[in-house]
Amino acid sequence: KTELCKTLAEFLFDSEEHLIRIDMSEFMEKHSVARLIGAPPGYVGYEEGGYLTEQVRRKPYSVILFDEVEKAHPDVFNVLLQVLDDGRMTDGQGRTVDFKNTVIVMTSNLGSQMIQQMSGDDYQVIKLAVMGEVKTFFRPEFVNRIDEVVVFHALDQQHIGGIARIQLQGLEKRMARLEMGLTVSDAALALIAEAGFDPVFGARPLKRAIQERIENPLSKAILEGRFGARDRVFVDLVGGRIEFRSEPMAEAA
Repeated sequence: KTELCKTLAEFLFDSEEHLIRIDMSEFMEKHSVARLIGAPPGYVGYEEGGYLTEQVRRKPYSVILFDEVEKAHPDVFNVLLQVLDDGRMTDGQGRTVDFKNTVIVMTSNLGSQMIQQMSGDDYQVIKLAVMGEVKTFFRPEFVNRIDEVVVFHALDQQHIGGIARIQLQGLEKRMARLEMGLTVSDAALALIAEAGFDPVFGARPLKRAIQERIENPLSKAILEGRFGARDRVFVDLVGGRIEFRSEPMAEAA
């Protein structure tokens, strides 16, 4: 879900830097509303502005991700109602912040256990069941202001390989800045996907698996001088282990 928001920010605004991610588990207390929109005059932190409002003021063209929105305090939802309805918010200093050029995405784990149990059912059946739980948790006026609800299928082994390939593109870009190339074999990718798959935690362990199995040993090899500029590094599976080798990159015609 987070990767989708990064891609959306890049597609709409040409850069992942236009993604504003807010972890709503940090806003579980009643007083946390002040952190979001800024403290009122006379209170500590008044000059700093709000965590959300200041970021939108600096980057008015953004994708805003409210991650795990169900964990926020009910007072936070009252603040969000104004944004979802009018496309604006009044911060702690009384200034109006314009949200009309933002795309707001809210993720939630409500119904995740239900999705796991109904993984073989039709998508519309799953969505209907999940929406029943969503409407039980959130107030009607909040749900009615949401334009579209997308229910994600539970990840399985076949999806992880594709996600691993996408995440490796970031490493490929970093190596390209060092004038190096990277090629990962299907066998090595399958091992990474297997190590990074967890039906409960989804794709999160995958990033750690890529870092431990590829990024860390590759970084060490580059620092030791085994690989350098104009090298293409090949990552393959040899005897059940990840191995690295390099060949000179072909000169551009």
